[in-house]
Amino acid sequence: MEKDAGRKHVHTTLVPIRWGDMDAMGHVNNTVYFRYMEQARLEWLEALDFPAGLHLAEGPVIVNASCTFQVPFTYPGTVEVRIYAGHAGRSSLSTYYEMRLQGDERIYAEGAVKMVWTSTQTGKSIPLPARLRAQVEDI
Repeated sequence: MEKDAGRKHVHTTLVPIRWGDMDAMGHVNNTVYFRYMEQARLEWLEALDFPAGLHLAEGPVIVNASCTFQVPFTYPGTVEVRIYAGHAGRSSLSTYYEMRLQGDERIYAEGAVKMVWTSTQTGKSIPLPARLRAQVEDI
């Protein structure tokens, strides 16, 4: 995994652009970019054996999310989402996203998400799991 400017590349996923992702302006609606980031994040966490679901005792909560749109996506195509992990706090982790059209190295959008690991029973933050911390930090 690459490390660059305080960010470590942790996962890449491909998401097909659906016809219904587009809006009346003829490009992928801005809200859908957050879905692309969500899909990549879920696949990354599931690959680390952190499944999603309401039945779990703990998991991540998104406390902040942003996206900068640079080049519009249009149907057809496949979005390549690269996730980079940033600083890991006691219970939080900053993640960064680069979205490209598969086969094109231009960045179409950049995003950021801050996750806080929480207990689903108390709703309070708890320390990041050791195996997640081990993947994002240099040990």
